[in-house]
Amino acid sequence: IDFAKVLHLMNKKAPKWCKGALIRECFFQPTFHKFHDRLCHGYQIHTDTPSYKPQLFKPFRLVALTLKCIRELYPQYPIYREFAYEYVEDRLAFDVINGGPKLREWIEDKNQSVAQLEKALKKDEKTWKTEIKSFLLY
Repeated sequence: IDFAKVLHLMNKKAPKWCKGALIRECFFQPTFHKFHDRLCHGYQIHTDTPSYKPQLFKPFRLVALTLKCIRELYPQYPIYREFAYEYVEDRLAFDVINGGPKLREWIEDKNQSVAQLEKALKKDEKTWKTEIKSFLLY
């Protein structure tokens, strides 16, 4: 994967989702696992710099956007585990971890926009804030 292309597409599709942290390309060579001793390309997210803005940084959106852009640029690249996850064998691990198939469906559907995911996430975040309000002490 050419992460320069991925980052470019991410900034084109949702520049607001790429704000709040320093994001930069990196190259690395794993010392074990499936890419052992191969030069890999990716990106690093830095939240330890003066440019870090926690109110702007939305890591869930950033990762969702990354996956959508990888899917668009590299349609055949496997981004989901195909084997059983923990005790669940009838669903993708990705769907289990994300509470259902909606995020994966958004990633896979070329017609789904960033605005559509943003709308769904804002609705869920509003519901969450309402649900936890009585538990907040300060």
